[in-house]
Amino acid sequence: MVDWDLAVSAAARLAGPGPMITRPEADAVVAELRADAERSTGLVREFTGLEATERTAPVLVVDRTGWIQANADGFADVLGPLVEKLQAKRGAPNPVTEAVGSKVTALEVGGLLGFMSSKVLGQFDPFFSGPGHDGVAPAAGRLLLVAPNIVHVENELGLDSRDFRLWVCLHEETHRVQFTAVPWMREHLFGQISKFADTMEPSGMLEDGLSRVIEGLKNARSGGSTGAGLLDVVGTPEQKALLDGLTGVMSLLEGHADVVMDGVGPTVIPSVAKIRARFNDRRKGIGVLDKLLRRVLGLDAKMAQYRDGATFVRAVVDKAGMSGFNVVWEQPEHLPSRAEITDPDAWMARVLRT
Repeated sequence: MVDWDLAVSAAARLAGPGPMITRPEADAVVAELRADAERSTGLVREFTGLEATERTAPVLVVDRTGWIQANADGFADVLGPLVEKLQAKRGAPNPVTEAVGSKVTALEVGGLLGFMSSKVLGQFDPFFSGPGHDGVAPAAGRLLLVAPNIVHVENELGLDSRDFRLWVCLHEETHRVQFTAVPWMREHLFGQISKFADTMEPSGMLEDGLSRVIEGLKNARSGGSTGAGLLDVVGTPEQKALLDGLTGVMSLLEGHADVVMDGVGPTVIPSVAKIRARFNDRRKGIGVLDKLLRRVLGLDAKMAQYRDGATFVRAVVDKAGMSGFNVVWEQPEHLPSRAEITDPDAWMARVLRT
Protein backbone atom coordinates (compact mmCIF):
# COMPACT_ATOMS: atom_id res chain seq x y z
CA MET A 1 0.00 0.00 0.00
CA VAL A 2 2.97 2.33 0.48
CA ASP A 3 6.22 2.48 -1.48
CA TRP A 4 8.35 3.27 1.56
CA ASP A 5 11.56 3.89 -0.39
CA LEU A 6 9.79 6.53 -2.46
CA ALA A 7 8.26 8.03 0.68
CA VAL A 8 11.70 8.39 2.27
CA SER A 9 13.31 9.93 -0.80
CA ALA A 10 10.43 12.39 -1.27
CA ALA A 11 10.52 13.38 2.39
CA ALA A 12 14.30 13.87 2.35
CA ARG A 13 14.06 16.23 -0.64
CA LEU A 14 11.38 18.27 1.10
CA ALA A 15 13.13 18.36 4.48
CA GLY A 16 16.34 20.15 3.57
CA PRO A 17 19.61 19.74 5.47
CA GLY A 18 19.04 22.18 8.34
CA PRO A 19 21.57 24.70 9.67
CA MET A 20 25.07 24.57 8.22
CA ILE A 21 27.81 23.95 10.78
CA THR A 22 31.34 22.58 10.59
CA ARG A 23 32.14 18.91 11.14
CA PRO A 24 33.92 19.55 14.47
CA GLU A 25 30.88 21.55 15.65
CA ALA A 26 28.56 18.73 14.59
CA ASP A 27 30.69 16.15 16.41
CA ALA A 28 30.56 18.27 19.56
CA VAL A 29 26.75 18.51 19.36
CA VAL A 30 26.42 14.74 18.97
CA ALA A 31 28.72 14.05 21.91
CA GLU A 32 26.89 16.52 24.15
CA LEU A 33 23.45 15.12 23.29
CA ARG A 34 24.60 11.58 24.03
CA ALA A 35 26.03 12.67 27.38
CA ASP A 36 22.85 14.61 28.23
CA ALA A 37 20.66 11.62 27.38
CA GLU A 38 22.67 9.42 29.73
CA ARG A 39 22.68 12.05 32.46
CA SER A 40 18.90 12.43 32.20
CA THR A 41 18.21 8.86 33.32
CA GLY A 42 19.06 9.43 36.96
CA LEU A 43 17.41 12.85 37.04
CA VAL A 44 14.12 11.44 35.74
CA ARG A 45 14.23 8.50 38.15
CA GLU A 46 14.83 10.76 41.14
CA PHE A 47 11.99 13.11 40.23
CA THR A 48 9.34 10.53 39.21
CA GLY A 49 10.14 7.59 41.47
CA LEU A 50 9.89 5.29 38.42
CA GLU A 51 12.55 2.59 38.24
CA ALA A 52 13.69 1.92 34.69
CA THR A 53 16.65 -0.24 33.74
CA GLU A 54 19.42 1.87 32.26
CA ARG A 55 20.84 1.40 28.76
CA THR A 56 17.85 -0.62 27.53
CA ALA A 57 17.29 1.59 24.48
CA PRO A 58 19.93 2.81 22.05
CA VAL A 59 20.34 6.57 21.68
CA LEU A 60 20.55 7.70 18.06
CA VAL A 61 21.60 11.27 17.28
CA VAL A 62 20.33 11.69 13.72
CA ASP A 63 19.91 14.24 10.96
CA ARG A 64 16.55 14.89 9.31
CA THR A 65 16.96 12.08 6.79
CA GLY A 66 17.84 9.69 9.60
CA TRP A 67 14.67 10.65 11.46
CA ILE A 68 12.62 10.17 8.29
CA GLN A 69 14.07 6.70 7.69
CA ALA A 70 13.52 5.66 11.31
CA ASN A 71 9.89 6.76 11.21
CA ALA A 72 9.22 5.17 7.84
CA ASP A 73 10.56 1.90 9.26
CA GLY A 74 8.39 2.37 12.35
CA PHE A 75 5.27 3.14 10.32
CA ALA A 76 5.86 0.06 8.18
CA ASP A 77 6.04 -2.13 11.31
CA VAL A 78 3.10 -0.58 13.15
CA LEU A 79 0.87 -0.43 10.07
CA GLY A 80 1.75 -4.01 9.12
CA PRO A 81 -1.26 -5.58 10.88
CA LEU A 82 -3.60 -3.00 9.35
CA VAL A 83 -2.25 -3.58 5.83
CA GLU A 84 -2.49 -7.36 6.19
CA LYS A 85 -6.09 -7.22 7.40
CA LEU A 86 -7.18 -4.81 4.69
CA GLN A 87 -5.55 -6.95 2.01
CA ALA A 88 -7.17 -10.10 3.43
CA LYS A 89 -10.61 -8.44 3.34
CA ARG A 90 -10.10 -6.93 -0.11
CA GLY A 91 -8.62 -9.97 -1.80
CA ALA A 92 -5.90 -10.08 -4.44
CA PRO A 93 -5.19 -6.53 -5.69
CA ASN A 94 -4.88 -5.45 -9.30
CA PRO A 95 -1.09 -5.20 -9.87
CA VAL A 96 -1.32 -1.94 -11.84
CA THR A 97 -3.70 -0.31 -9.35
CA GLU A 98 -1.54 -1.44 -6.45
CA ALA A 99 1.65 -0.08 -8.05
CA VAL A 100 0.11 3.31 -8.79
CA GLY A 101 -1.66 3.52 -5.45
CA SER A 102 1.46 2.68 -3.47
CA LYS A 103 3.34 5.54 -5.13
CA VAL A 104 0.54 8.06 -4.59
CA THR A 105 0.35 7.08 -0.93
CA ALA A 106 4.14 7.23 -0.69
CA LEU A 107 4.16 10.84 -1.87
CA GLU A 108 1.46 11.71 0.68
CA VAL A 109 3.36 10.04 3.52
CA GLY A 110 6.60 11.57 2.26
CA GLY A 111 5.06 15.03 2.39
CA LEU A 112 4.01 14.49 6.00
CA LEU A 113 7.40 13.09 7.06
CA GLY A 114 9.26 15.84 5.20
CA PHE A 115 7.28 18.57 6.96
CA MET A 116 7.59 16.94 10.38
CA SER A 117 11.31 16.23 10.00
CA SER A 118 12.11 19.92 10.31
CA LYS A 119 9.95 20.32 13.44
CA VAL A 120 10.73 17.34 15.67
CA LEU A 121 13.53 17.72 18.23
CA GLY A 122 13.45 14.24 19.68
CA GLN A 123 11.33 11.13 19.83
CA PHE A 124 11.14 7.85 21.71
CA ASP A 125 10.14 4.98 19.44
CA PRO A 126 8.64 2.26 21.68
CA PHE A 127 7.99 -0.14 18.80
CA PHE A 128 11.61 -0.51 17.67
CA SER A 129 12.61 -4.16 18.00
CA GLY A 130 16.26 -4.15 16.92
CA PRO A 131 19.38 -4.79 19.00
CA GLY A 132 20.03 -2.77 22.16
CA HIS A 133 23.16 -1.03 23.46
CA ASP A 134 25.21 -4.23 23.52
CA GLY A 135 24.20 -5.13 19.98
CA VAL A 136 22.81 -8.50 21.11
CA ALA A 137 19.90 -8.22 23.54
CA PRO A 138 16.67 -6.80 22.05
CA ALA A 139 16.11 -3.10 22.70
CA ALA A 140 13.18 -1.69 24.66
CA GLY A 141 12.60 0.94 21.98
CA ARG A 142 15.07 3.58 20.85
CA LEU A 143 15.66 7.26 21.54
CA LEU A 144 16.04 9.62 18.57
CA LEU A 145 17.53 13.11 18.93
CA VAL A 146 17.40 15.26 15.77
CA ALA A 147 20.58 17.30 16.06
CA PRO A 148 20.06 19.89 13.26
CA ASN A 149 16.60 20.80 14.57
CA ILE A 150 17.88 21.19 18.13
CA VAL A 151 20.67 23.48 16.92
CA HIS A 152 18.23 25.43 14.73
CA VAL A 153 15.75 26.07 17.57
CA GLU A 154 18.36 27.04 20.14
CA ASN A 155 19.82 29.55 17.66
CA GLU A 156 16.41 30.82 16.53
CA LEU A 157 15.21 31.43 20.10
CA GLY A 158 18.53 32.69 21.43
CA LEU A 159 18.83 29.98 24.09
CA ASP A 160 21.77 28.66 26.04
CA SER A 161 22.74 25.55 24.07
CA ARG A 162 23.87 23.49 27.08
CA ASP A 163 20.64 24.18 28.94
CA PHE A 164 18.37 23.58 25.95
CA ARG A 165 19.98 20.30 24.92
CA LEU A 166 19.63 18.85 28.41
CA TRP A 167 16.03 20.11 28.58
CA VAL A 168 15.15 18.27 25.36
CA CYS A 169 16.88 15.11 26.56
CA LEU A 170 14.92 15.18 29.83
CA HIS A 171 11.64 15.10 27.91
CA GLU A 172 12.63 12.22 25.66
CA GLU A 173 14.29 10.24 28.45
CA THR A 174 11.04 10.50 30.41
CA HIS A 175 9.31 8.69 27.55
CA ARG A 176 11.93 5.95 27.67
CA VAL A 177 11.35 5.58 31.41
CA GLN A 178 7.58 5.44 30.89
CA PHE A 179 7.83 2.49 28.53
CA THR A 180 10.65 0.72 30.38
CA ALA A 181 9.34 1.10 33.93
CA VAL A 182 5.80 0.28 32.74
CA PRO A 183 6.37 -2.92 30.74
CA TRP A 184 2.73 -3.37 29.66
CA MET A 185 2.50 0.06 28.03
CA ARG A 186 3.99 -0.96 24.68
CA GLU A 187 1.70 -3.96 24.22
CA HIS A 188 -1.30 -1.92 25.34
CA LEU A 189 -0.71 0.72 22.67
CA PHE A 190 0.00 -1.89 20.02
CA GLY A 191 -3.20 -3.70 21.01
CA GLN A 192 -5.24 -0.51 20.60
CA ILE A 193 -3.77 0.00 17.15
CA SER A 194 -4.65 -3.59 16.26
CA LYS A 195 -8.25 -3.03 17.40
CA PHE A 196 -8.36 0.05 15.22
CA ALA A 197 -7.18 -2.06 12.28
CA ASP A 198 -10.06 -4.48 12.89
CA THR A 199 -12.56 -1.66 12.34
CA MET A 200 -11.22 -0.77 8.90
CA GLU A 201 -13.26 -1.90 5.90
CA PRO A 202 -11.85 -1.62 2.37
CA SER A 203 -15.25 -1.32 0.68
CA GLY A 204 -16.05 2.37 0.16
CA MET A 205 -13.38 3.38 2.66
CA LEU A 206 -11.43 5.57 0.25
CA GLU A 207 -14.43 7.45 -1.12
CA ASP A 208 -15.99 8.01 2.30
CA GLY A 209 -12.68 8.94 3.88
CA LEU A 210 -11.82 11.36 1.07
CA SER A 211 -15.07 13.27 1.49
CA ARG A 212 -14.40 13.63 5.23
CA VAL A 213 -10.82 14.74 4.63
CA ILE A 214 -12.02 17.44 2.20
CA GLU A 215 -14.50 18.65 4.81
CA GLY A 216 -11.70 18.76 7.37
CA LEU A 217 -9.52 20.80 5.04
CA LYS A 218 -12.35 23.26 4.51
CA ASN A 219 -12.76 23.62 8.27
CA ALA A 220 -9.04 24.23 8.72
CA ARG A 221 -8.90 26.90 6.01
CA SER A 222 -11.98 28.67 7.36
CA GLY A 223 -10.69 28.66 10.91
CA GLY A 224 -13.00 25.91 12.12
CA SER A 225 -11.98 23.08 14.38
CA THR A 226 -10.44 19.90 12.97
CA GLY A 227 -10.84 18.00 16.23
CA ALA A 228 -7.92 15.61 16.56
CA GLY A 229 -6.76 16.14 12.99
CA LEU A 230 -7.27 13.95 9.95
CA LEU A 231 -7.59 10.75 11.98
CA ASP A 232 -10.56 12.29 13.75
CA VAL A 233 -12.01 13.47 10.44
CA VAL A 234 -12.00 10.02 8.83
CA GLY A 235 -12.98 8.05 11.94
CA THR A 236 -16.23 6.13 12.37
CA PRO A 237 -17.90 6.29 15.82
CA GLU A 238 -16.16 3.05 16.84
CA GLN A 239 -12.83 4.33 15.60
CA LYS A 240 -13.33 7.63 17.37
CA ALA A 241 -13.94 5.77 20.63
CA LEU A 242 -10.61 3.97 20.20
CA LEU A 243 -8.91 7.25 19.26
CA ASP A 244 -10.35 8.89 22.37
CA GLY A 245 -8.63 6.22 24.46
CA LEU A 246 -5.37 6.67 22.59
CA THR A 247 -5.65 10.45 22.95
CA GLY A 248 -5.98 10.06 26.70
CA VAL A 249 -2.87 7.89 26.86
CA MET A 250 -0.80 10.16 24.62
CA SER A 251 -1.89 13.24 26.56
CA LEU A 252 -0.77 11.54 29.76
CA LEU A 253 2.61 10.54 28.32
CA GLU A 254 3.35 13.92 26.75
CA GLY A 255 2.07 15.94 29.70
CA HIS A 256 4.03 13.83 32.16
CA ALA A 257 7.22 14.37 30.16
CA ASP A 258 6.61 18.13 30.10
CA VAL A 259 6.07 18.20 33.88
CA VAL A 260 9.27 16.22 34.45
CA MET A 261 11.44 18.40 32.20
CA ASP A 262 10.18 21.55 33.92
CA GLY A 263 10.26 20.01 37.41
CA VAL A 264 13.84 18.78 37.11
CA GLY A 265 14.89 21.88 35.21
CA PRO A 266 15.39 24.43 38.03
CA THR A 267 17.97 22.23 39.76
CA VAL A 268 20.18 21.65 36.70
CA ILE A 269 19.04 24.13 34.02
CA PRO A 270 19.43 27.75 35.12
CA SER A 271 17.52 29.19 32.14
CA VAL A 272 14.59 26.73 32.19
CA ALA A 273 11.94 29.46 32.67
CA LYS A 274 13.24 31.37 29.64
CA ILE A 275 13.35 28.18 27.58
CA ARG A 276 9.76 27.23 28.45
CA ALA A 277 8.38 30.70 27.68
CA ARG A 278 10.06 30.98 24.29
CA PHE A 279 9.39 27.37 23.36
CA ASN A 280 5.66 27.68 24.11
CA ASP A 281 5.48 30.67 21.78
CA ARG A 282 7.23 28.69 19.06
CA ARG A 283 4.78 25.78 19.41
CA LYS A 284 2.02 28.04 18.11
CA GLY A 285 3.52 27.95 14.61
CA ILE A 286 5.28 30.49 12.44
CA GLY A 287 3.57 31.93 9.38
CA VAL A 288 0.18 31.29 7.77
CA LEU A 289 1.20 28.15 5.85
CA ASP A 290 2.87 26.60 8.88
CA LYS A 291 -0.19 27.22 11.03
CA LEU A 292 -2.54 25.80 8.38
CA LEU A 293 -0.47 22.64 8.01
CA ARG A 294 -0.37 22.23 11.78
CA ARG A 295 -4.16 22.38 11.94
CA VAL A 296 -4.70 19.99 9.03
CA LEU A 297 -2.13 17.47 10.28
CA GLY A 298 -3.49 17.57 13.80
CA LEU A 299 -0.47 19.27 15.35
CA ASP A 300 -2.75 21.73 17.13
CA ALA A 301 -4.28 18.72 18.83
CA LYS A 302 -0.78 17.47 19.62
CA MET A 303 0.02 20.76 21.35
CA ALA A 304 -3.22 20.41 23.31
CA GLN A 305 -1.99 17.00 24.46
CA TYR A 306 1.08 18.60 26.01
CA ARG A 307 -0.97 21.33 27.66
CA ASP A 308 -3.91 19.25 28.91
CA GLY A 309 -1.73 16.32 29.93
CA ALA A 310 0.60 18.54 31.95
CA THR A 311 -2.38 20.18 33.66
CA PHE A 312 -3.75 16.73 34.56
CA VAL A 313 -0.43 15.51 35.97
CA ARG A 314 0.14 18.65 38.05
CA ALA A 315 -3.40 18.57 39.42
CA VAL A 316 -3.11 14.94 40.57
CA VAL A 317 0.39 15.39 42.00
CA ASP A 318 -0.74 18.50 43.90
CA LYS A 319 -3.59 16.58 45.58
CA ALA A 320 -2.28 13.02 45.82
CA GLY A 321 1.50 13.42 45.65
CA MET A 322 3.81 11.71 43.17
CA SER A 323 3.14 8.28 44.72
CA GLY A 324 -0.60 8.80 44.26
CA PHE A 325 -0.13 9.87 40.66
CA ASN A 326 2.11 6.86 39.94
CA VAL A 327 -0.89 4.58 40.50
CA VAL A 328 -1.69 5.48 36.88
CA TRP A 329 1.15 3.17 35.77
CA GLU A 330 -0.08 0.07 37.66
CA GLN A 331 -2.48 -1.30 35.04
CA PRO A 332 -4.18 -0.25 31.78
CA GLU A 333 -7.49 0.29 33.57
CA HIS A 334 -5.87 3.13 35.54
CA LEU A 335 -5.08 5.15 32.42
CA PRO A 336 -7.16 8.32 32.10
CA SER A 337 -9.73 8.66 29.36
CA ARG A 338 -9.79 11.64 27.05
CA ALA A 339 -12.53 13.17 29.23
CA GLU A 340 -10.63 12.50 32.47
CA ILE A 341 -7.56 14.30 31.14
CA THR A 342 -9.54 17.53 31.43
CA ASP A 343 -11.22 16.41 34.67
CA PRO A 344 -8.51 15.05 36.98
CA ASP A 345 -10.94 14.94 39.93
CA ALA A 346 -13.01 12.38 38.00
CA TRP A 347 -9.92 10.23 37.47
CA MET A 348 -8.98 10.44 41.15
CA ALA A 349 -12.53 9.52 42.14
CA ARG A 350 -12.48 6.47 39.87
CA VAL A 351 -8.94 5.22 40.45
CA LEU A 352 -7.82 6.61 43.81
CA ARG A 353 -11.35 6.54 45.32
CA THR A 354 -10.90 10.08 46.59
